[in-house]
Amino acid sequence: MRLYFKRGACSLASRIVLAELGLSYDAVSVDTDAGRTVDGRDYRRINPKGYVPALEIEQGEILTENPAILQFLADRYPSAGLAPEAGSLGRARLQEWLNFISSELHKAFSPFFGVEALTHDQTGRAYATLERRLGDVERLLADNRTYVLGDAFSVADAYLFVVLGWSGAAGVQLDAWPHASAYVERVAARPAVRLAAALDAGRLEAA
Repeated sequence: MRLYFKRGACSLASRIVLAELGLSYDAVSVDTDAGRTVDGRDYRRINPKGYVPALEIEQGEILTENPAILQFLADRYPSAGLAPEAGSLGRARLQEWLNFISSELHKAFSPFFGVEALTHDQTGRAYATLERRLGDVERLLADNRTYVLGDAFSVADAYLFVVLGWSGAAGVQLDAWPHASAYVERVAARPAVRLAAALDAGRLEAA
């Protein structure tokens, strides 16, 4: 497999899951602004959408979108227990989380990482939306569950951890959301998460 990624981007969630599964893979860095891979290829010929992640499963077979990639990996290696069984309520809960993270929480961070600077009014609205979505996470974790689905780590945790990790860069301290803050610390302590973060930052070479 080959993962197309950008350092610090949501593609880190795929790296975390690949590390949890103990899989070897090629990692190809992408400059999404220039639309080029680190080896000079036109990235839009690989993923016409132009963003990461993209997972090349086999020659010519490219899968995009975080929720799809994460669930694909979990289903291909079911013994790892990274997703509940298809058709179960637990699986619906996983999809509920993945959809919320992707369509609401991830999107709420987007204004802070755009090319153009925000106006004062735009900044205020963006922070209000982000704080509301962080409040949603806080309420969902308020029953002191270890991970989003309970006691078992799932692919949704990989994605949620990455997105919550952008808080500092957006100028938001998670201290105001203690359950979310403690959750980030728990997930960050997992060996696979530490490994994936080191690989993503370029501190280690992928196997």
